Amino acid sequence: MNLTLQQLITIMPNARAKAGIFLPALNAAMAEFGINTPVRQASFLAQLAHESGQLVYVRELASGAAYEGRKDLGNVQPGDGVRFRGRGLIQVTGRSNYAACGKALGLDLLAQPALLEQTVNACRSAGWFWQSRGLNALADAGDQVAVTRRINGGTNGLAERLAYFKTALKVLA
Repeated sequence: MNLTLQQLITIMPNARAKAGIFLPALNAAMAEFGINTPVRQASFLAQLAHESGQLVYVRELASGAAYEGRKDLGNVQPGDGVRFRGRGLIQVTGRSNYAACGKALGLDLLAQPALLEQTVNACRSAGWFWQSRGLNALADAGDQVAVTRRINGGTNGLAERLAYFKTALKVLA
């Protein structure tokens, strides 16, 4: 089911200026990665709304210095933390994730990490991350806390994510 502009704006009112730009790419990414039921789409959009500030940010606001030397993210070379800070609508972070995402999407993200800031790539990387982490199954099970943990590594912003989910489910159901 394709998301409409009005539905997107209702779910993410602050995205109004960018909603029309992102809508076709979001619909394409959801189709490509099997995010194809109201509950999956509501969960996906709720997470994107939080992670991107309602489609406002495709690059993490922090410098990425906090990720320097994080071997769990594959940041093993000097400068990796800043170079591979969160990008895309789900904020793909770390050399290892950029490499895997780039391989899956056919992009050289290690050479050009900023490609994830482009609209289509920002949406596709979010879809790839979602699918690669088995998030459709968690969405189907109704476990928004587990979805948040897989995306965030914790429960940062959980109340906001749940509020977006509730709105999105109402809009899409």
